[in-house]
Amino acid sequence: MDGVTKIVIIGGGPGGYEAALVAAQLGAQVTVVEREGPGGACVLTDCVPSKTLIATSVRKQALLDAPSLGVHFSGGEDGDVGGVLADMPLVNKRVKELAQAQSGDVAARLAAEGVEVIKAEGRLVDPQRVRAGDRTVRADVVIVATGAHPRVLPGAEPDGERILSWRQLYDLKELPEHLIVVGSGVTGAEFAGAYRSLGSEVTLVSSRDRMMPNEDADAAEVLEEVYRRRGMNVMGRSRAASVKRTEDGVVVTLEDGRTAEGTHCLMTVGMIPNTAGLGLEDNGVRLDKNGFIEVDKVSRTSAPGVYAAGDCTGVQMLASVAAMQGRIAVWHALGEAVQPIRLATVASNIFTDPEIAAVGISQKQIECGDIEANVVKLPLATNARAKMQGFNDGFVKLFCRPNTGIVLGGVVVAPRASELIFAVSVAVQHRLTVDQLAHTFAVYPSLSGSIPEAARRLTSPLSVDI
Repeated sequence: MDGVTKIVIIGGGPGGYEAALVAAQLGAQVTVVEREGPGGACVLTDCVPSKTLIATSVRKQALLDAPSLGVHFSGGEDGDVGGVLADMPLVNKRVKELAQAQSGDVAARLAAEGVEVIKAEGRLVDPQRVRAGDRTVRADVVIVATGAHPRVLPGAEPDGERILSWRQLYDLKELPEHLIVVGSGVTGAEFAGAYRSLGSEVTLVSSRDRMMPNEDADAAEVLEEVYRRRGMNVMGRSRAASVKRTEDGVVVTLEDGRTAEGTHCLMTVGMIPNTAGLGLEDNGVRLDKNGFIEVDKVSRTSAPGVYAAGDCTGVQMLASVAAMQGRIAVWHALGEAVQPIRLATVASNIFTDPEIAAVGISQKQIECGDIEANVVKLPLATNARAKMQGFNDGFVKLFCRPNTGIVLGGVVVAPRASELIFAVSVAVQHRLTVDQLAHTFAVYPSLSGSIPEAARRLTSPLSVDI
């Protein structure tokens, strides 16, 4: 196979397998080294399982909310509607089976493209050799896509029974009676909401003034209000110092001396890159102070011929970003036309209920004076379809340039906001104006109709920030 570029990818998650598919389609000889299985942790333990669990919780919450639409159940006990109970062994069985099925789909796709997959630990011997188990594989190009793992708080080490990381939740035999979630970022907010809807009593321990401090403040406020209304105990300004097991549960001690007691504790306090022991620094690959691989906008590391993609780079911990970084790495390595990654066009979603989706600039950038923009926020409660479906919480927010009306970004808080944000993403990606959005047909009635409606308000010379 003289003249064929040999690419070795360490890690089979989205950053790895998407890079492998593109490389194979471009005629490269591709080897993926993955220790857990095709799809990596994203498919097997993280994104796919968590979103499957959340989808189940959303269905149950819909049943709990049904009486407000005139649908009543009978035969239930107090505190539950019509005996709607979560069968956790069955729920978790489905979660695991779906993850394995998705991993199988990835494996089949890689095999169809002629990609070799080695199930082993990968390690960089030098920029042109990768050690995979007992094999050494030569490469013209190496892509490191090893992901990250849950951070462990000293004094709160998970035991897999009462003190848990999110990767251990699916081994529980029953629904936690009282789940204490430590950490109110995206992961903590998602799991806290899911388990509350499934029927657990939930206490969310947040070290900051509000949930999800790095997200849109209006969106976080809506979600926290929803959570409190559903009976969740949200403890703000409460940093956990330690978590200890008791005879039949856990006790979380806060730094101010207060305690919270429950049956189980879920730790969601960040991620650590999987970069230790890979031989990276020994071969000229620079890491930052937190252990993330430093990359440029075409995924190159500081070592010639070595690229990196995904959570191990810390660029944005999203599967979509990992996949794009992997594709860009291959395109660049093989001399294809490539555009550097544009993080300003990345759409993100928080799979809470309601969901929170965003793209482009943020409200905080506007308030800090970094970017000048007009803003409109349209409450979801004014949307006809939302009224029909009983959705009262949420909004559509759009940002545009004052003079040209070019759409700079937006935030959607609504059921399936992950689907609704796409229209705003297209506008940001292609520099559409609010006038163009305003003149685009939307189905009536539909939740997506709030997007052109918000745009129409921004086109009006009388529009003001609301």
